[in-house]
Amino acid sequence: MTEAPRTDEGWYVLHDFRQVDWNAWREAPQRERDRAIAEGVDYLERHEDLVDAEEGASAVFSVLGHKADLLVLHFRPTLDALSTAERRFESTALASFTSQPTSYVSVTEVSGYVSDDYFEGNEEEIDEGLRRYIEGKLKPDIPDDEYVSFYPMSKRRGEEYNWYDLSFEERADLMSGHGDVGREYAGKIKQVIASSVGFDDHEWGVTLFAADPADIKDIVYEMRFDEASSRYGEFGQFYVGRRFPPTDLGAYLAGESVPTSEHGDAGHHHAGDESSAAGGHAHGQSAHGDHPHGGGHSGDGDHPHAEGSHHDGHDDEHGGGDDADEEEASIRAELEDLDIYAGKPHGEDVFATVLYSEADPDELFEEVDGLRGNFEHYGTHVKTAVYTGTGTDRAAVVSIWETASAAETAAGFLSELPGIVERAGEESGFGTMGMFYAVKPEHRDDFVEKFETVGDVLDDTEGHHETDLMVNLEDENDMFIASQWASREDAMGFFRSDAFRDTVQWGRDVLADRPRHVFLA
Repeated sequence: MTEAPRTDEGWYVLHDFRQVDWNAWREAPQRERDRAIAEGVDYLERHEDLVDAEEGASAVFSVLGHKADLLVLHFRPTLDALSTAERRFESTALASFTSQPTSYVSVTEVSGYVSDDYFEGNEEEIDEGLRRYIEGKLKPDIPDDEYVSFYPMSKRRGEEYNWYDLSFEERADLMSGHGDVGREYAGKIKQVIASSVGFDDHEWGVTLFAADPADIKDIVYEMRFDEASSRYGEFGQFYVGRRFPPTDLGAYLAGESVPTSEHGDAGHHHAGDESSAAGGHAHGQSAHGDHPHGGGHSGDGDHPHAEGSHHDGHDDEHGGGDDADEEEASIRAELEDLDIYAGKPHGEDVFATVLYSEADPDELFEEVDGLRGNFEHYGTHVKTAVYTGTGTDRAAVVSIWETASAAETAAGFLSELPGIVERAGEESGFGTMGMFYAVKPEHRDDFVEKFETVGDVLDDTEGHHETDLMVNLEDENDMFIASQWASREDAMGFFRSDAFRDTVQWGRDVLADRPRHVFLA
């Protein structure tokens, strides 16, 4: 008997397709339509906010063509939770204007192609990038403002070509080549691969997300020429649509373009943004997994906590709640009293993710540069760069975005870079980052010398663990300062000191821009 890879399951998935009875909608009294919209919006918002569950994600998409009008997509920890979500829709007034032409049930999974150590329980042998990859596959996010394509597929079991007659090694080799194609779309495509063996008519459900729908067409077309698909792939019907916020439901039913906001992210305040994974990964990015596209990391996203994505430099958007908001306000107010600017990078609401690597900086830069080329296709991308430490041997990859979901997606790609050892904010204690230290070229040497002097003071400061000045590999005048403290009070004690106050005053003469102090508590 051919060896079957072991599997581990994550969240259950329901693609709930709905078709609107447009004749009934047009003929209904306005009060009935208003009620249907109100109950539909309430249902969609409550499920995006995970009122019905502790974990998961939900979203609604418009669907083009005759096969369906709407897709309500749910990820939940249990099959029973999916059943409840589906039936609760039927209790809304909106449901009376819709039918369910089709649906698809599946469950996210990782397989034995990914890591023997994972299945044998040797967690200490699993590197950080692989761990995040696995978490992202099992608990994926649903990205905002994205086009979606869904299709089911199976592996062929014909007389000439039978996937299940191949050895484990042959299948792994074919999927490796398939994954090579997918890696070319890193940063453009996110995918969720979920197994439907025993649950639905095909063996997998494939969900692709992209900001540009042409990228979906391109990757599916290119992969058709790969042997894993050309010989062994069998596909079901394809569905394509666009995500929109629940508050746009009325606009959708009125025939208006959705999303109605300029960037399409209004109203996406679902729980996935608040607890999403840093595991948003590209279609086919890794060559593992006995599924259609070589085990490319599942999306997001956004799932595990986004330790590396910090809104305005503070983790208040990722489960901190009111207490975190109050603490951040307190920190910033206290620094303001000390005449220290702790404002938002670029003066905007942006999200930063920082990962540390022990790889050779030049090799790391080559990998980052390839990803950055894809990142720059997105209007939400602000900056991605590699920095080298002056006090440590490690390098840092800094990626800054205008939205949480984009930062989380980027974090997923970046977590697989060579030599990644940790993400800023994961350390114990209290972390700070002085970002955007743009030094006037004529004062660069003075700045480095001043940092060394401050570093000597820090070495003798109670509660201080480590501080490193990190320099942009492409621009020696662009730096940031990463510090780790035992506690917030220890860090604030230094910020209140005369030594720091003098340094801030001196820096105003040598810096081309005002730095921002970012907190990673």
